[in-house]
Amino acid sequence: MQITRLSTPLSTNGQPPKVGEILPDLKVEKSDGSIVNLSELINKPTLISVVPDINTSVCSISTKRFNSEVDKYDNINFYTISTNSPSDQRNWCAAEGVVKMELLSDEKFDFGKKMGLFIEKMGLDSRSIWIVDTNQKILYQELIVEMTNEPNYDAALAFLDTLN
Repeated sequence: MQITRLSTPLSTNGQPPKVGEILPDLKVEKSDGSIVNLSELINKPTLISVVPDINTSVCSISTKRFNSEVDKYDNINFYTISTNSPSDQRNWCAAEGVVKMELLSDEKFDFGKKMGLFIEKMGLDSRSIWIVDTNQKILYQELIVEMTNEPNYDAALAFLDTLN
């Protein structure tokens, strides 16, 4: 997939799955260091916000924004996946007061590579939003083509409203 960062062209390692397809089973690391399959975490409709690096401004803003919305959606899981280590994520959450949005680490790039979101040149995953059902079927996606842009929060939340 072709994307840009500050208008500089970049490529991901493949094409991400499309709406209607099933997420591949992916491994991520929880804050306690345990490795889990994403399928173990999806027990209700789930919003997954993928950010390249939690310690950058846009990634921080988007994670805090979704964190502020969690309480409005009792029947929805909210996860942020970044390529930061669990330790980096814990430190960021503590510094930013983020307690509702669960951060998951893709520092081994399993998620990014299997999803076609991995940017090898940067060692990061491309920014995107995914909403899946309990069977991991993709119901909604937003692939952010310019890495420094924020996602369309209103569109993702409006879609969640139809599920809640």
